[in-house]
Amino acid sequence: MGNNKQAVILIGHGGLPSDIPKGIVEDFMRIHKQRVRAGTEITSKEIELDATIRNWERTSETDPYKAGLETLAQHLAPRLDDYILKTAYNEFCYPSIEQAADELAKENIVDVVLITTMITPGGSHSEKEIPEEVDALRLKYPTMNFHYAWPYDLDIFSNLLADHIKTFTKTPYV
Repeated sequence: MGNNKQAVILIGHGGLPSDIPKGIVEDFMRIHKQRVRAGTEITSKEIELDATIRNWERTSETDPYKAGLETLAQHLAPRLDDYILKTAYNEFCYPSIEQAADELAKENIVDVVLITTMITPGGSHSEKEIPEEVDALRLKYPTMNFHYAWPYDLDIFSNLLADHIKTFTKTPYV
């Protein structure tokens, strides 16, 4: 693969698998919230718990959200012939945005478009956390070009929703 190839990282929110022990999640959330409130550096325990959650084995039954994002990626891939497509998750799921970028760096990809399924304005993930991750990736990989495709054109998105509503009311899916 040459370095002329472009890539897309499709970013989903990420969810918790239904079969993960509640204690793991509770410990992670407690430590994470305390750190964020205090404004301190991430601890090794939080990193360990985050990795445990992200790397938890998942199926379409235990994590339908992950299965859904992967299905969306399968529908998107044929429309992006000139791109390598990776999925990534903002939280709770593997791979993280950084891990997806690490894979692309190993493949000598230079141009990467990051796009999220979190479409509406006002969300902390799409407006704050993902841009911070993109900035960190630019520092980690200065020879790569990272383009965050945000914000969405709300006229285009509202047209998609209106068309879907009109189609749905004519031939219900359920």
